[in-house]
Amino acid sequence: MTRLLEARGIEKTFHNGDEDTQVLKGIDLDLEPGEMVALLGASGSGKSTLLSIVGLLLRPSAGTLTISGQAIDGLSEKERSHFRNTRLGFVFQFHHLLPDFTALENVAFPAAAPAGGLSRQMRERASELLGRVGLSDRADFGANRLSGGQKQRVAIARALMNAPDLVIADEPTGNLDRESADRVLDLMREVNKADGATFLICTHDESVAERCTRRITLLDGRVS
Repeated sequence: MTRLLEARGIEKTFHNGDEDTQVLKGIDLDLEPGEMVALLGASGSGKSTLLSIVGLLLRPSAGTLTISGQAIDGLSEKERSHFRNTRLGFVFQFHHLLPDFTALENVAFPAAAPAGGLSRQMRERASELLGRVGLSDRADFGANRLSGGQKQRVAIARALMNAPDLVIADEPTGNLDRESADRVLDLMREVNKADGATFLICTHDESVAERCTRRITLLDGRVS
């Protein structure tokens, strides 16, 4: 079986005037299809930087990255943007829903925005996903009318809109109370099992890591 993700020798150095700060120091990382992997590490260990590189939001200073058999390194910015939108899903600590949109419109956004509008098929797909996250009765609610836990469940549905190869989650429960966090984790695990969706979840929460199938720990820019 082809690996979903292969990262080799990933380095990242940030330049600020005459000062260079090396955040990642030669990361090797593999993800298999259907895994749910926790990325652990203290603040400053490089977790968010690594997620940004895997999510094609940053380019590494060195190293190679392959996702779903596609070598990422030679892609143009336009090609990277297209790959990111069609093949990757994102869940953040803060839901980043569009406040003037309904729950359904927020879920459909990754497909509707590039197409310039919301088609019947997109609406049906978004409605199906809202049902899966238990929010069919909130489809026409504006984002500001939803609770924190509901917003994060909408964010998970949005991440799945384009049936991505990989869902990248950055502290997805970090802004939730324990009950809401448990519901979000249960939902991600359910999607992982039912769909075979692959998750890479950045967290400092041990209870999140316990729900995952594997854990990777970063220490001072390296896999420890």
